Amino acid sequence: MNKKLRIAAFFAAALAVVTAAACRGTQNIPVFDTFIVFINNLFHFPFTEKLYQQIDPSTAAIVWKIRFPRVLLAFLAGGSVSVSGAVFQSALKNPLASPYMLGVSSGASLGAGTVMLLGFSFNLAASWAAPAAGFVCGLASVFAVTAFSAKIDKSFSNNTVILCGMVFSLFINAIITIMAAFNSDKIRALIIWQMGSFAYKSWNETMMMFVFLIIGVCALSRYVKEMDIMTFGETEAASAGVDAPKIKTILFLFSTVLSGAAVALSGIIGFVDLIGPHIARRITGSLHAYVLPASFAAGGILMVLSDLIARTIISPLELPVGAVTALIGAPFFAYIYFKKK
Repeated sequence: MNKKLRIAAFFAAALAVVTAAACRGTQNIPVFDTFIVFINNLFHFPFTEKLYQQIDPSTAAIVWKIRFPRVLLAFLAGGSVSVSGAVFQSALKNPLASPYMLGVSSGASLGAGTVMLLGFSFNLAASWAAPAAGFVCGLASVFAVTAFSAKIDKSFSNNTVILCGMVFSLFINAIITIMAAFNSDKIRALIIWQMGSFAYKSWNETMMMFVFLIIGVCALSRYVKEMDIMTFGETEAASAGVDAPKIKTILFLFSTVLSGAAVALSGIIGFVDLIGPHIARRITGSLHAYVLPASFAAGGILMVLSDLIARTIISPLELPVGAVTALIGAPFFAYIYFKKK
């Protein structure tokens, strides 16, 4: 099958998964009613207005105000971290590299958690402050990890990078724990947020994630050819006229825009950024013009399915989404590690 057709099929599957997830929950809603609510609220067509009036108002409110913002945010966040993971794996030539493993997620959580603990009320300015702080601290984290790894291991081996990222993540998590201990009145909210959840998200968070997604993806898509060349090594890239250090800095910058915003808006949800790119490369090959959109679709599907499992498996209670992705991702990480070794 043509690669473009494969990507189109991927996004068609993503649409089906998003629609199914919007229908499922403590109250299952027919697909047709879900579709009518969505289309009518977006476009207000005359024929949908009549059908919309026949739907129970409480059902319409559940679909539009609760289900769709949550599901779409999960899809956008999952796609964002997956694209970020694909870029990190290519830039570092490391199949185990990801924002989660390299400490970006922990750094972003430190920035966003600091905003929460400082007591910002969640007006518009404060809502933008959390993703911005997540981006700044996440970017600082990845540069600290890569610089430290290069300092202690000139070969910049996979094991060194992953180990430094994990140690750095533990160190930052310890800082967050100490901060929370001094703010006992907010510790429960912080712990719940750290475990990862899309509960109680509104269209406001969804639109913010969409803005950061557009910024990050549009910037990264300009460097797909450079990423293809860099996969052959920095020496070959330099001979082809690619300034590898400069391009890496740009790639890290805009990848952290994606992962930092996702962490700030949904909490720490790991392993999607590792699994998504591997699925994408298995389906589309190694050209980044195809890998990035396929990674976005794969990561979005994984995150939506994980969120669906988290909120339905023990309904009406919810599991943290991060726990679901960890149950899937930890064995996958071990498989990739030992296969590569």
